[in-house]
Amino acid sequence: MKKLIVAILSVGALIAGVAQAELNNPGGTGGLDSLRGSTNLEDTRPADDFKHTPKDQLVESSYVYQPPLIPHQIRNYEVSLNANKCLACHSWKNAKEAGATKISVTHYMNREDAVLADMSPRRYFCLQCHVPQVDAQPLVGNDFERVDSLRTE
Repeated sequence: MKKLIVAILSVGALIAGVAQAELNNPGGTGGLDSLRGSTNLEDTRPADDFKHTPKDQLVESSYVYQPPLIPHQIRNYEVSLNANKCLACHSWKNAKEAGATKISVTHYMNREDAVLADMSPRRYFCLQCHVPQVDAQPLVGNDFERVDSLRTE
């Protein structure tokens, strides 16, 4: 009988705690503002406007081995298991004719650095690393400074 009373009291305390948390924080944001602002998690806010993609303007890399940014619009480009629109211009076969940058030779290597006849499957989904460059302000503050040169002292 004691175990039953303890179990009922425990469940009651748990329910009271959950109810109190909901009263203190309606909407369930956890009391935190995120990059979405103070929008409640259940609400859908309007989408941001599309950012302007500058044409034919290459932005320099900020750090060594940074994947190059995409200097053109990629809206409606399909990059899926069955198709990769990027390869229509950037593959070694099509790059010269399209006037596009060739895919790096590193994209034709496997994990053991063996050169493959075709693009490595782990490099096929371009948008995992490469993103379009846009005229946009940073979402959060940043004091990053690019390195002018690599030197060892």
